[in-house]
Amino acid sequence: MTRPLRIAVIGSGPSGMYAADALASQADLEVSVDVIDRLPVPFGLVRYGVAPDHHSIRSVRDTLDRVLDKPGVRFVGNVEVGEDVSLAELHEYFDAVILTYGASRDRRLEIEGEDLDGSVAATDFVAWYCGHPDADRATFERLIPTGTAVAVIGVGNVAIDVTRVLAKTVGELDDTDMPQYVLDTLGGSHITDIHLLGRRGPAQATFTTKELRELGELLDADVIVDPADLAFDAASDEVIRTDKAVARNVEVIKEWATRVPAGKNRRVHVHFLARPVELRGDDRVREVIVERTALDGSGGVTGTGELTSIAADLVVRSVGYRGTGLDDVPFDAKRGVIPNSEGRVERDGQPVPGEYVAGWIKRGPTGIIGTNKKDANATVASLLADQAAGTLPVASAGTVEDFDALLAERGITIVTTAGWRAIDGAERALGASAGRDRTTIHDRQSLIEASMA
Repeated sequence: MTRPLRIAVIGSGPSGMYAADALASQADLEVSVDVIDRLPVPFGLVRYGVAPDHHSIRSVRDTLDRVLDKPGVRFVGNVEVGEDVSLAELHEYFDAVILTYGASRDRRLEIEGEDLDGSVAATDFVAWYCGHPDADRATFERLIPTGTAVAVIGVGNVAIDVTRVLAKTVGELDDTDMPQYVLDTLGGSHITDIHLLGRRGPAQATFTTKELRELGELLDADVIVDPADLAFDAASDEVIRTDKAVARNVEVIKEWATRVPAGKNRRVHVHFLARPVELRGDDRVREVIVERTALDGSGGVTGTGELTSIAADLVVRSVGYRGTGLDDVPFDAKRGVIPNSEGRVERDGQPVPGEYVAGWIKRGPTGIIGTNKKDANATVASLLADQAAGTLPVASAGTVEDFDALLAERGITIVTTAGWRAIDGAERALGASAGRDRTTIHDRQSLIEASMA
């Protein structure tokens, strides 16, 4: 092959950027990598999933951004695969396609009342406060100013993020890149009580200690734990003994249980052994019916039949992410992943030539941001091995410029790497005008316009 190997990476979150980096960093082949995203901006959940007040984690996007400076790598934003261009068409222009579009849908509770007004997915709430172009502004800007009590269901870091954002004062959020409408809405909040609900015990929660500790350090919110929730069984004792992170978490929670509330304006109630079984309400959700659970000795719980009610006119469901299918790609709906072997997409147990997968849509929503680097590298290794073995298809339709012309004919405005740099500059300028490092531009059309400035 006399031309570069042409590869399309679908999704510009960490997995996609790490895959592009692995391809551009190897020295055996000249490559041309298009990182394609349906949004006008890159970095996926690093931009639209990591809490804006976690500056150190969000700074990962600076590392990902440098990948776009590597020879042969470019960003192609505002292009949705399956809508603007089909997977089959991509195969005509690219020798291989790596699917890295993640798992961005929420998992449901599957309980009565889940669809009441005021019951929302954490994925949607996070999208709103991060300034995602598709966020449902109207819903959250109606619910937050009119609510007084919130139930956050789940005991992972996303649940902690949601709880912390709702419990903080606007002053504690003013140095973030949240859009101004988010700060204004949170500033008008009358929420006084936030209940964080976990169906198992403290030793089974999946918080990281840093995020957990932050809840106890908020300016105007007391954290409250009922000592009766500090239940441990043999499985709990074993994980505390063998896992230092769990042991640290348990110590933090135990300390909270000794605190006397200081009379702050907000209260964060952390509940364990509390399984939501029903949401009740009228024109919107008004209460969560919770069943008390008991540890079963093996890391799980059983129901006790003891029911209590927690008042809540906003319920945020945070029980995990799930992947969705794309176009003509094989998909395991039960696991929410694309079937694969070592990153090679499989249909009926056989590899699909030229199709690869990495990240959450490959393995499920597990691990931290850095986990995706090893995962993406493994997929790229499979792709390069196939190329060396001569089993990789050869695209038939011409150049990358021809691909751009196809999109232009369809009236699609591509946001390139240069366009993203222009957006980045516009967001920094907008932030500077308010004394911040950056303010997120949330509107899709405004992002596209900024990309052309």
